[in-house]
Formats: sequence, C-alpha cells, structure tokens
Amino acid sequence: MTTREQPPGAAVAPRDKYVDWLRALSLIVVVVWHWAFTILEWGPGGPEPTSPLGFTSGLWILTWLLQVLPLFFYVGGHVHLLSWRRAGARGTGIGAFVWRRIRALAVPALALAGVWAAAGAIVTWAVPIDWMWRVVLLVLSPLWFLGVYIVLIALLPVALWLHRRYDMLALVWLGGAALVVDVVRFRYGVGWVGWLNMVVVWGLAHQAGFFYERIVALPRRYDVGVLWTGLFALFGLVYSGIYPGSMVGVPGDKWSNMAPPTFVIVALLIFQIGIVEVLRPAMERLLDKPGWRRVNETINRFALPLYLFHTTGMAIALGISWWLFGSLGQKVPPDLWWWLERPIAVLGPLVCTLPVIYLFGRRRPRAEQTHDRR
Repeated sequence: MTTREQPPGAAVAPRDKYVDWLRALSLIVVVVWHWAFTILEWGPGGPEPTSPLGFTSGLWILTWLLQVLPLFFYVGGHVHLLSWRRAGARGTGIGAFVWRRIRALAVPALALAGVWAAAGAIVTWAVPIDWMWRVVLLVLSPLWFLGVYIVLIALLPVALWLHRRYDMLALVWLGGAALVVDVVRFRYGVGWVGWLNMVVVWGLAHQAGFFYERIVALPRRYDVGVLWTGLFALFGLVYSGIYPGSMVGVPGDKWSNMAPPTFVIVALLIFQIGIVEVLRPAMERLLDKPGWRRVNETINRFALPLYLFHTTGMAIALGISWWLFGSLGQKVPPDLWWWLERPIAVLGPLVCTLPVIYLFGRRRPRAEQTHDRR
C-alpha cells in the first residue's frame, strides 16, 4: 500500500465489511434518534420539534457517541476513493464518475421533495391548514446532509488533487480553516461566515476518509492515541465555555455545534475514528460470523432508503395518531413514562416506513452500492 492515492489502475484492497457496517449503522443511528427522541410541541405556527436533551441534565454527553455524521462523511470519503479507483481502472472519466454519483443521490431526494411539495400544495388548497408547509419542512429537513454530501461529490476532483499534491497538509489546512471561521464568527460577531464550515468541516471529514487505509494499518497503540486525542480535544473545547457540550442542537443553548458545524466537530471526528479503530478487531470477528454477516448485508441494503423515507413514515404515524387520538402534542418536559415508551415509540414510524420503502425504495442507488462490486 502506498502512502498516497493509488493511480486508477492500481490494485484495490478487498471489500471491507467493517466499512459497510459503519456506513449503514451511522444512518440507522440517525433514524432511530429522530424516531425515539423527537418531541413535538404544538405552537401557533404548527408543530415545533424539540429534544429531551434540553430538559435532562448531562444527557448531552451521549451525543459524543450518537452524533455519527462525522463518521458517515469519513467512511464516505474512503468509499468514494475506492470507487474512483475502480471506475478509473475501467476507463471512466472523473466527470462521468462524479455525475453518476450525484444523479444517483439527487434523483430520489428530489423526487421525495417533489412529492411532499405537491402534497403540501394540495392539502393547503383543499383544507385551510396554515401549518401544512411547516410539516413539509420538518419532513424534508433531515435531508440537508444529502445536499452537503452531493456538494462534496461535486468537489471530488478538487479533493483528489489536494490529496495527491499535498497529502496530510490538506487536512491541516481544512482544520485550520474551520478554526479561523469560528474565530471570525464568535470573536468578531460575523455570524454568516459560520456557514462556510458546512463545506469546510464536512469536507475535512470526507477528506480524512482518503487516509482510511493508512489509519487501519497503524499499530493498535496509535488507535488508542487517536481516541484519547479526540476525547481531550472535545473536553477542552466544550469546557472552555465557548462551545456547547451537545453535538446536536439543543433548545436553550447559545448556538448549535451542528448548524453550522463548529471546530468541535473536528475533535468529534478524531474521537470517533479512534473508537472505531479500537473496536475494529472485535467487530471484524463478529462480522465474520454467518448471522452477523447477513445482518450486515440487510442493513446495507435498506439503510439509505430507510434514511430517505424515515421522516415520511414518522409523519404518517403521527397523522394516524392525530386521527385516532386528536392530538399531536407531547409532554414537555418528558416524564418517566415518556422515557419508558421510547422502544415503543420507534415501532409506529418503522411500521409506517416499511411500506414506503417497499413501494419506492427497494432499489438502492447504483452509485451507492457498497464498493462497486464489479
């Protein structure tokens, strides 16, 4: 294995089942989080989502493990690099490769958005429901990360050039840029500049995926070192008093570490890379077992459709609840009974999402099939 990107015709490492697991699991964690931990309050403008993190002291620490989008972008960068090597070996140009992957993600996302926009228009025309467009926005809002992901795919030629030309320096520069954006945003009060980190921070996570093979090859003591580096960085940044502790938006925090992302997400990325590498030997042994191999194949088959349609299923489940019980409002702050209901709260959206996947999402986008099996 070379230390830089291999040329398109170079030999490629065999399929990595752990990569499959990490990518699918990261999407499923986001889905379950939305289903189980979204609280809807009914305001004058319609349903307003909030989170139990705003009402439960210390629970934000769980987001250091459960906010897995940094890991998703990291694994995505590795998969894109492998896929490009294979495509290049077959003679595909970088432009055609990028366009095919953009189209594979954008078409189902735009189709879903179009269906919901049409539903919103029809309902508001037929029935005077002022908050219908609010519902449409809530259903489609989790797709924001696909928009960022598509932008990073469009920038893939630039990212590959930076990787070939500057190697590790590209990560250093992106990390420095993310920090400078935060300084300008928080020290000098230029709020809009923070949105640059939507590309810089997630671009860094994606670029880090190009180094996946080198990270895997490191001795185990380095994995532990990466984990502790990220953990100490998180601790220092959060307890500096500048950044919130939660890795998701929480009502009452002065700002969110995710919208737009802050430099804290860079520390979270390092921490999570360390965790997955420390767990790698045990997980690879587990995933070699026939039962777990089938589980891995199944969740990889359905993870992306599940993510695309999970808020649609959630909206259907809430609509049925409204029709049966006449109310969508939930108890705020959540009580013990609400917490005990969390496993059950996942069942309704799941049952309502599965038919939608069966009708519209059984075929995964070809460009997102794991590691281009050809």
